[in-house]
Amino acid sequence: MPSQPLHPPVPSTSAPDSAPAVPAPAILVPASGRPAVPGYRALLRNGEFAGLYAGFALSVVASTLSGFALGTLVDDRTGSAFLTAVSMYGGSFAMVLGALTVMSVADGRRPRRTLVALQCLAFAGAAVQAVPGLPLAARFALLLVPGFFQSLATGTRMGLLAEVVPDATHAVARSLLNITAGGTAVLGYAVGAVLLHRLGPHGVFLVAAAAAGLGSAVVAATVREHSIRLTRRPGLRQTWTVNRTLLADPGRRALLLNLWVPNGLVVGCEALFVPYAPDRAGVLLAASAAGMLLGDLAVGRLLTAERRRRSAFALRLLLAGPFLLFVLRPPLPVAVAAVFLAGAGFAATLPLQERLLALTPAPVRGQVQGVESAGRLTWQGIGAAAAGGLAQCLTPGTAMTLAAAASVAVTVASRRAVLRAGADADANADAGDTGTEGARAARP
Repeated sequence: MPSQPLHPPVPSTSAPDSAPAVPAPAILVPASGRPAVPGYRALLRNGEFAGLYAGFALSVVASTLSGFALGTLVDDRTGSAFLTAVSMYGGSFAMVLGALTVMSVADGRRPRRTLVALQCLAFAGAAVQAVPGLPLAARFALLLVPGFFQSLATGTRMGLLAEVVPDATHAVARSLLNITAGGTAVLGYAVGAVLLHRLGPHGVFLVAAAAAGLGSAVVAATVREHSIRLTRRPGLRQTWTVNRTLLADPGRRALLLNLWVPNGLVVGCEALFVPYAPDRAGVLLAASAAGMLLGDLAVGRLLTAERRRRSAFALRLLLAGPFLLFVLRPPLPVAVAAVFLAGAGFAATLPLQERLLALTPAPVRGQVQGVESAGRLTWQGIGAAAAGGLAQCLTPGTAMTLAAAASVAVTVASRRAVLRAGADADANADAGDTGTEGARAARP
């Protein structure tokens, strides 16, 4: 039985100032009869996707540089490792509050305007952080405000993405965004270190503000308004209504559980690299990042949708399984290989996100994807805290192994529910219940 809709069918109404949608890239059908999914270059020839992609990359640059500069300032002033870590990553905990309160705005009638406004807010936050002599309390407050709205920005961007590209290319598009996020973050830290030496923290904040402002301008210039949106007024009540329905459905709940918990527990393993091997933590982190990039590239670009579905369970086991070796304190080459393989397992998010999208009606896709992203980042923080607590009582290697074992247990215990959710997604796709995207994908 297909999952019940998150929201009753609502007639779509175009915003008064909306422009005709730009057609999505055509899906060619070769002689074999199997649709050929466009690659990265074909996606980037779609002007709207290219604009969303460039705006996203610039947002990652701004966030990375701001976090790096703020962490440096806090460390210089306080010498506290805890406050420094909170300054760099604490904003992610505010995301869950945004997901619980304002997320329905992601599916408002003018998502382009919402995304531009949120990127302007990020610009303003980075610009104010550049003011010399600002008290630390004010800096932490400025950290939480963008964090609160970050989940809304993610939901709005992902809702637009689902309308700009057809369903058949959604996994390829998410793969490109994931690869870009990882590569841009690494490059951002490297460039940030050079800029910090030359400009100081306040100068780095100004560069971050410029990147955020440029991202706003790019989105405003390239992305159009779309009309597959709710006619109900967004707000707290609408957010709670959709979230309750989302979590009440067993199929969607199982998908969210597998997108959040196994991933978060493995991030907890990675959070222990420094206490596990202080002199080799950088090598392990680099191996994990390389595995993530390769996994997203292979799963998103080289596998068909059917093969992605079939590989989802194995990828979730690959995500945690290699960390079971760390209780034995393997030699560095073995540890690096294990971490690399585990990093490739993060690509399991792609087929799970595809299934969740297929079970989500078009009018609430932005909110649902924003909740998924906020929950995933929140669980990464929870996983890091839980693994760190275990490491206080046990050895880091033992704590990593226990966290990995818990990740495997969640994956195995929920496999049947995830398979049922996949069957529901296939049934919805066959029945055309996922809204106008199915029709758009089939259009020549």
